[in-house]
This record gives sequence, structure tokens and C-alpha cells, in this order.
Amino acid sequence: MYQGPEQYLDSDANTSRLMAHARLLLKLSQRFAALVPAGLRHAAHVANYKSGTLIIHAENGAVAAKLRQMSLRLCDDLSSSKFKCSDMVVKVQPRQLPARPASVPPKSLSAQAVASLETVYGDLPAGSLKDALAALLGRVRSE
Repeated sequence: MYQGPEQYLDSDANTSRLMAHARLLLKLSQRFAALVPAGLRHAAHVANYKSGTLIIHAENGAVAAKLRQMSLRLCDDLSSSKFKCSDMVVKVQPRQLPARPASVPPKSLSAQAVASLETVYGDLPAGSLKDALAALLGRVRSE
């Protein structure tokens, strides 16, 4: 019979405490998302919960300031829904952007493609498209 990873994680004493805390954070995150206004919902998230203190990470200072203003109301609303919230700490934690890939070297054009572009360049009337094509041909010729 198949046993999912949760069952294995719940079987050990150390990991079962971790799983219980993860489940609590998931429920708190869902409740927090339901209480926070829509404009702030995607710019802040529950980071941790320790001894009645809810730790929130906000993407920027403006969101953090607004959440700090709302912290008493949010704590009261969370406390009324089976979560003991005595304090809320809001920290600014910008999202980590994915690393940019290394720059890709420019691909060269074949001689036939360059000849075709030169033919098109000769047939175009003066304008921004002809200027852009001239710049492209200048880069290709200098390679």
C-alpha cells in the first residue's frame, strides 16, 4: 500500500513536530490571506509563528507600514479564530528574484541572410525601419 511522504514525516518524533508547525503556518497563511486587503495579499506573507507572535514578511516598506497599522485588528481577528496572537512583527523582506542567466553570445547571420537583408535595405524608403536595418547590418559586418 502506498504511503505518502507526510506519513513518513509524521512517524518520527522530530519531524512530526516540524510537520505540525508547517501545518500551523499553512493554516495561519490561509487565514492571514483571508483577512488582509486584496492589495496587500500578494505583497506580504506569514514567515513564522513563535509563542503567540506572528512574524510577517512584507515586500517593501509601504506594505510593512500599512500592516503595522493594521496589526492590532489582524491579531484580534486571528485570535478569534483559534490562533493565539498576542503580537505581530512585520519585517521588510524583498522577494528574491531568480538569477539572470549568463548573457548569451549573439548569433551570427549566414552570408545568404546578410545578402537578403542588404537587398531589402536597398528597397526600403528612408525611415526608422531602414535606420534599424542599417544598424543591424553594421553590427553584422563588424563581426
